[in-house]
Amino acid sequence: MEGKFADAPSPSVTAYVDPSCPFAWITSRWLLEVARMRPIALRFEVMSLAVLNEHRELEPWYREFNDRAWGPARVCVAATEQHGPAALARLYPALGRRIHDDGDKDFDTVIPAALAEAGLPLDLADAAHRSDVDPQMRASTARAQQLVGEDLGTPTVVVDDVAFFGPVLSSIPRGEEALRVFDGARLLAGCGAFSELKRARADGLSFA
Repeated sequence: MEGKFADAPSPSVTAYVDPSCPFAWITSRWLLEVARMRPIALRFEVMSLAVLNEHRELEPWYREFNDRAWGPARVCVAATEQHGPAALARLYPALGRRIHDDGDKDFDTVIPAALAEAGLPLDLADAAHRSDVDPQMRASTARAQQLVGEDLGTPTVVVDDVAFFGPVLSSIPRGEEALRVFDGARLLAGCGAFSELKRARADGLSFA
């Protein structure tokens, strides 16, 4: 597979993520590992779990999770709207490290600390409790759904004109394995007849 893509132009890669989603976090770290080893033009956009699950019947714990997910996603959208995609590229990792790597779920402290690390105005934290950015967040979520289907969610990855949900990973592929996963996902998703490949998850999540 390396031969098929190694000499091709650098692909444009968009990862649709929700800062509260641990699977999106792992996928984003995998894509950054790919970017470390191979030229790709990587950017992030928000695909909101809160929007996706807004009107669905959920178990109480997952409803609570989704209700809390509005805040960080809104701040990411506000940062992008006011300061451009580069701001999200700094803010999303700063949020993810705190929420997932450090296990800090106190968003009232996580969000200002992440904004400070990303060099963004601290008043963006107010967006967590405002709905005025929701139309933009719904629009970016809808863009991702149009690419992969309304029943799917985050993470969604687009490589040039090939889009796919996932890959859903329990840990971060590193080194050559990261490249093999990237090429394999891209190759399989490029088949127009392909719709799903899945197996049970046996391991816990690892962000190392």
